[in-house]
This record gives sequence, structure tokens and C-alpha cells, in this order.
Amino acid sequence: MAYERSNIRRMAGYTWGEQPEEPGACKLNTNENPYPPAPGVAAALAGIDVADLRVYPQPTAAPLRAKIAERHSLAKENAIVTHGGDEALRLAITTFVEPGSPLGCANPSYSLYPVLAAIQNAPVLAAEYGEDWTLPVDFAQRANAAGARLTCLVNPHAPSGRLMGADDCARLATELDGVLLLDEAYADFIDPALGYDSAPLLRAHDNLLILRSFSKGYSLAGLRLGYLIGHEGLIGPMLTKTRDSYNIDAISQRLGLAALDDQGHARDTWRRVRAQRSQLKDELARRGLACPPSQANFLLAQVPPNARLSARALHEALKAQGILVRHFDTPRLGDALRISIGTPAQNRRLLAAIDDLLGDVPAAR
Repeated sequence: MAYERSNIRRMAGYTWGEQPEEPGACKLNTNENPYPPAPGVAAALAGIDVADLRVYPQPTAAPLRAKIAERHSLAKENAIVTHGGDEALRLAITTFVEPGSPLGCANPSYSLYPVLAAIQNAPVLAAEYGEDWTLPVDFAQRANAAGARLTCLVNPHAPSGRLMGADDCARLATELDGVLLLDEAYADFIDPALGYDSAPLLRAHDNLLILRSFSKGYSLAGLRLGYLIGHEGLIGPMLTKTRDSYNIDAISQRLGLAALDDQGHARDTWRRVRAQRSQLKDELARRGLACPPSQANFLLAQVPPNARLSARALHEALKAQGILVRHFDTPRLGDALRISIGTPAQNRRLLAAIDDLLGDVPAAR
């Protein structure tokens, strides 16, 4: 006997990145920061008294919300802390998308979006990205015509890493009738020279939500901590109505504060990732694997048709050598591999394996 709702029975669940089963694996498939968290995080963890775990945590993570708001020059009422970025997405969909109404997004993108939409029994309106990973010019008009009350876009885009400028984000927020959620899980790795900052847009757009994560930029993927910032009219219902009670445990609140307190350490890891991203992109191009410009902590490497192995075969061959990268078996991405930026040693190991497996391939242009 099946007791689950019919839409749950029909749907497929989220497929997470493969976890290594053997020690010594080179894990470049789930976009973690390759460098450890700030020393203050370890100190905060060591200083936790287990006796304090007897009582419930601060209900709304108020001190952490205040610190987040301060970082973005906002008020505490403009922030909500979530159990990872995924809870932030679930909250937004639960709060703003009526069952049966569409969720707007673009394809390809974060594969959790359609899963959460299916749970809400909401169809997905997914516009296709252009060849240069830009949105269709009539993207907002399509979303409005379909009646989308929430549109989720990853920026920088996953899996290409392309950045949509703040002016284009503002234009979209203006054009959309519903809420625009900018999923900025990878925004910490944007080159500072580009001057990207979406938070000031919140003052002019009461339909804009911005998602951030501690998983990548602060090396805390194992903690599951994220947040949303936006107009109080958007944050309030999630904070007081649809959020789980005590959704952020006491340990996570303290470690999140410690991570934010050491911006110097975090920025140093971002700088090191950017440097390795640039070097790895050039080295892959020398081997015939072209990558679009990325402002995230990963590259989307195109495996040319004249290569010795297809993208799928190369993925499996690298896995056999203990090197995990991500392959998406979809028409748009079937000939590409998404490669997380690792440490210099990890990147050298990857390149040596590619040399061994592919041999000479004409350089990418």
C-alpha cells in the first residue's frame, strides 16, 4: 500500500554528489572549499560546553542574523538564517509558491529546484540558457505570462560559473511580477575587481531575495548553514510562520559567528581559489578542454569530440584513479565535466591523470 501523496510518488528525488568510499580520494565533484575553516571556528567548537546543549538554542539565531545584516549593511529584520541554502530554497517555495502554480527557473541549473517544486506540487517553468550561458531576453515576460510567483536563478550560474551583473539582476527584479531569488551560493569567489554587490538592490526591490551559504566561502559544508536577505515583507513570513522551530542549533550559531568574525581568513581562501581557478582553466585549455569564464569555485570543462574518451568515459576513468568530478547525463551537459577547484596538489593530480587518459588533444581556443 502506498501512502505517499501522488505527486511525491511520481517525482524523483535529488541526486547528491558522490562521496568517496576510500581514503586518499581527490574530491573535486561537490564544490567544497579546499581550504579549512578559520582557526576561530575550531576555537569556538572546542569552547562549547556540552551542558549548554541541555537547553534550546536562540529561537531565531538573532545574534547571527545581526552579524549577517551588519555585513550587508542591512537591519536584522532583513535576514533569516537557514539549515543550509537548501532550507532557504524550501522556505521560499513553501512561502511564495501556491501548489499548482509554476516555479520559474532556467535550465540547466541547480537540480534541487525541480525536486522542491515537485514536493510543492508546482510545475517548473524552465527557460533554456543561451549558448553563452545568458538568459533569454524575454525571460521575465515568460515567467509573468506563466504566473510564476517565485523565480530562482543561480548567480554565478551553476554549472557554467557565468556571472550575471548586478544591473541585469536589478532589471529582472523590476520586470518580474513575482519574487526573484538570487541563489548566490558561489558569490564569495567572484573577482573583487568586478565590483559585484547585489545587497544594495534590496533597498529598491521589495521582491528580491538573496541566498548565501557558509558551505563554500567559509569551508563549512559539513555544518549546513545558510541565510537569506531581503525586504522585511519577504523575510517576516518565513521567520515567523514557515520556518521550522529552532531550525539552527546552538553549535551552528556559534560557529557561524566565528566564521564571520574572521573575514581575513575567508578572503584569503577565496583569493587562493581564484588563483587556482585561473591556472586550472588555462591548463585545461592547453589540453583541449575549454571552459567558459567562471566566477565560481568550479569550471565546466568541455570534452572535445575528437578526444580519446567521451566526457562520461573520462569521468569513470578518473573515478577509477580516485579522482571524483561531476558528469551530468543531460543533452546540454553530456559532453562536459564540472570540476571543483582544489588545492594545487589536487589540481596537479587531476591534470596528470587527464594527460595519461587523453594524451594529445588540440588546444582549446
